[in-house]
Amino acid sequence: MTTVRVAVPRKGRPLEAVFERLAARTGTTDLADDVISTLQYEKAITKGNQTAERDVYDRLSAYSDTDDPLAPEFTLLRDDRAGMPRRIVFDSLTLDLDGYDLQLVGREEPFRALRTHEFALGFDSADLVLEEVVGLDPEPLTGLDEVNERIDPRDTDVRIVSGLGDTVWHTLLATPETRRQLDTDLDRSFVDTYEGNLCISPRYERLVEAVLGTDAIEGIEFTYPDEGAVEEAAIAETGLGVYLTVTGSTAHDYGLELGERLFPSETVLLENTAETTDATERATDLFVGADLETKLAS
Repeated sequence: MTTVRVAVPRKGRPLEAVFERLAARTGTTDLADDVISTLQYEKAITKGNQTAERDVYDRLSAYSDTDDPLAPEFTLLRDDRAGMPRRIVFDSLTLDLDGYDLQLVGREEPFRALRTHEFALGFDSADLVLEEVVGLDPEPLTGLDEVNERIDPRDTDVRIVSGLGDTVWHTLLATPETRRQLDTDLDRSFVDTYEGNLCISPRYERLVEAVLGTDAIEGIEFTYPDEGAVEEAAIAETGLGVYLTVTGSTAHDYGLELGERLFPSETVLLENTAETTDATERATDLFVGADLETKLAS
């Protein structure tokens, strides 16, 4: 039987989004809930919000049922940050579907695994695509449907197929004092006129350049939060910034006003177009069939 291997994140919200979509399409709700709850529990232990009665190796042995080839498997991930313990993360799962096996394989960087042609399909954050391969342009990048047009085909064969809808937003934030400096709404036109400091996370520098456009950031100097600082607090100190928001409640807590939603940050299905087969097309349709999403890639 044909096996279609799909690279997925090892932990976090993107992996949960994949399992939620898989459950909706295959009816494997109990399986998805089990994987998600296990990883959330392990995250709580890692962060010190939960106390475990068994050591990490006993838990790992209990989670991975080696006698069942269709059961999810987990593994230990070494966290390189100082003082952080090893963490149990997702490793793999194989589902017997109609005419083929679907194997989800955990990777630290699924997008990069597709770029090296290790996989034909995978899921990762749209943010990483912007950070890695999207070309910078004077005009702003405003949505997922524009991303593939900004990817140089000489650079990579990977394209976005569709988003999964687990959206948070890269949002323009400002203090009332900064916003009142210019007679315009808090949107891209504000940044285009503004000159001064703009506080962002250092891991999003290229992304912010892409979604604002290179013309708009002329006269802008990026600043970054100090290590361990709350991003919204750093933006409030700077006066203007870009950060991820869901409800914006934390931004309001620091006296910030919410401006334009610049770009959606969500989990996306990716394909390496050079590795596409009839089998991978079937797996793609499983996740983003015509009844759910419209493909972005041609």
